[in-house]
Amino acid sequence: MKKLLMILSTCALLSSCSNKLDVAPPNSITDEQIQALLAQGDAATIQSVLGSIANNMPLVLNSAATGLSGSDARYSNIQGLLAMRNLEGNDLVFGNRNLTIFGADEYRFLDFTSPEVDKNYGYWNYAWNLITASNKLLNYLDDATVGNNVKLKDFKARGLTLRAYAYQFLMENYQDAYLQGGKAKLGMPLYDFYSPVQPSKARATAVETYNFINNDLNMAYQLFSDAGVGFTANVSDFDLSVVTFLQTKVAVATGEWATAINKSTELLGKYPTLMSQAVYGGKNTGTATAPEFKADQNGFINNAVNPEVILGYPVGQAGTNHNYWLNPFAEGNGGLGEGYARIDNRLWDKISTSDYRKDAFIASAFGDYAYPTTGAVRNIPAQTNLKFAATHGIGSTDKKDVNNRVSCFYMRASEVLLMKAEAQAQTGDANAAKNTLNVLLAARTKSGEAPLTCDTYPSMAGLTPLQMVQLQTRIELWGEGGRDFYNNKRWNTPVDRRNSTNHIDKSTYPVANMTLKIPQDEMLYNDKIVQN
Repeated sequence: MKKLLMILSTCALLSSCSNKLDVAPPNSITDEQIQALLAQGDAATIQSVLGSIANNMPLVLNSAATGLSGSDARYSNIQGLLAMRNLEGNDLVFGNRNLTIFGADEYRFLDFTSPEVDKNYGYWNYAWNLITASNKLLNYLDDATVGNNVKLKDFKARGLTLRAYAYQFLMENYQDAYLQGGKAKLGMPLYDFYSPVQPSKARATAVETYNFINNDLNMAYQLFSDAGVGFTANVSDFDLSVVTFLQTKVAVATGEWATAINKSTELLGKYPTLMSQAVYGGKNTGTATAPEFKADQNGFINNAVNPEVILGYPVGQAGTNHNYWLNPFAEGNGGLGEGYARIDNRLWDKISTSDYRKDAFIASAFGDYAYPTTGAVRNIPAQTNLKFAATHGIGSTDKKDVNNRVSCFYMRASEVLLMKAEAQAQTGDANAAKNTLNVLLAARTKSGEAPLTCDTYPSMAGLTPLQMVQLQTRIELWGEGGRDFYNNKRWNTPVDRRNSTNHIDKSTYPVANMTLKIPQDEMLYNDKIVQN
């Protein structure tokens, strides 16, 4: 494996232990001595020894480096990586004219899969940095050390959750979809221990890789349960909610439909309330010439008003690159740079006029808007999203704060509901799938109108239950986490923009070309690796 090192607070860890052990200097403390201390220590000792590393597990998912310059808003962090995936699909239009800014190459499908291109290896580096971080923690937490200690069970569950997430991310990007031929192909090298000098490994099979992921998730679920860490209200930490979301996602990816239904049902029972019309996207509380879209009341920017968030981060911890790419009023490429994130007219036309999600996009040109830092004026075009719109940051009256005073999320309840409906449709239970979708449709019906259903939603007439799920997934998850790209790959749906009236680039792109090649550095330094 390529030796990707995640810098952790090892020195602080060792210094905090030094007064517990009769050794000097602190850096001479061995792993065995640390494990003995953990096995014998009380909660305060355990927290001082491993607390900072364990607490970092959920944070590193949001902030891990990719090996590219931090000034590259595309590939230096996970939100940039996922924003690029948004551009490589059917449903998001990039601006209203040909652009040469960052993102333009991705939108035009310039090579992003070859082993040597910089558009590839950020995804690889990000995931392996997460695996390195998790294995550094797990090194100290073998079964004998953990024993019946609830704090150590909690810590171990965090490491397992992060590792499972990272391996699933690798499989999404570096192998064909499991149900589209990927099951018979290779997966990833499986590392369950960290050492800077450990030998490289060959790729396991895809089946073995998903078994590894599921084993990590099942163990994390049991450990969190044993530790009393359930479905907590803290959306910024790992708990049973995050594990159950990942179990559902993996089950859908691998066609384990019964598991997907059971796990999604369990999780939805803890998240019974979906977002309301009042917080679904930005709302102009100002005027046409002096617009005010307050982030405080947009559930896609402010987690505090979004009851669906399963995993997300507050102002100060949140990544801001999604805002950079998706908020038309921010001073990033999705706003000031004129790479406005717009909805494909073909999907827009399929949203019912009784569905308030249609109001998350502007029907006609918004007009001129002056960006606060320089006063530069841009004309915001029709079909630009208001889903992620804010002119002000959270808790601020200064428009300049719109660039960084935002929260972010990676998992939410509506996606769980859609995964459940998909699993039900895949099993042939049409009534169950439609009943599940009806919950979402009723929640997305405009106030004062009759609740929408699968039978009354105009654009769903004549569709199979699975096609209904796919359409509603595209509408509900538009612009979120590259879901359009990953679902196209999973559903074997090629990109075809030819008959779109507002796509600037009219490309087609086959599913066969959506799988990334193993990066060149890995091929050079791991003599056991083989290419896709």
